[in-house]
Amino acid sequence: MRQPVIFCDFDGTVTEKDNIIAIMKEFAPDGWDEIKEAVLDRSISIREGVGKMFSLLPVSKKEEIIQFAVQNARIRQGFQEFLDYASDEGIPVYIVSGGIDFFVEPIIQQFGPLAGVYCNSSDFSGETIKIEWPNSCDDQCSNDCGCCKPSIMRKLEKSSAYKIVIGDSVTDLEAAKQADLVLARDYLKDKCEEWEIEHRPFETFYDCIEALKTETGVRG
Repeated sequence: MRQPVIFCDFDGTVTEKDNIIAIMKEFAPDGWDEIKEAVLDRSISIREGVGKMFSLLPVSKKEEIIQFAVQNARIRQGFQEFLDYASDEGIPVYIVSGGIDFFVEPIIQQFGPLAGVYCNSSDFSGETIKIEWPNSCDDQCSNDCGCCKPSIMRKLEKSSAYKIVIGDSVTDLEAAKQADLVLARDYLKDKCEEWEIEHRPFETFYDCIEALKTETGVRG
């Protein structure tokens, strides 16, 4: 069996709801919804869309937004047990997120062990929130992802690894194409079905544990 490595999305996967959407609904003025739809129908890139949405928010609301994000984040059932199982089996788990450091890190910090957390960064030095992109696309990706999950996968793991992607949204599509096993829900599940990408659906991380037991046990 090749060494399994897990690349797990954060918003809408580790958390039950997408934190960016929740923040926009709570704090953003009119106009953010059109940007979100443009990202989903792929008429603008994820990087451009996320940057535009956060540029609608004044930096003066930073602490209020962080407090809202942390208090409203509901962790999907079984997440810590999933991390414990992966640790016991010697499977590294990376969080690869299109979310932003200022809310991802305070939410995820109580959970572990994690091999690493990769997400977008934030700059609060101006009047509105500016998003920075420390994990942008490598020369093998031209999708302007923002946080480019397949680029992170290529950087972190040897080609011989058995790559497992867990996710739910448009930010996980390119990663799913690179994976040996996809655990999918919501938008990602629908797209995997449409594009005939082999996947297993999940609702809780207990489902993911069972999938790991099945898939990593029989493949070799």
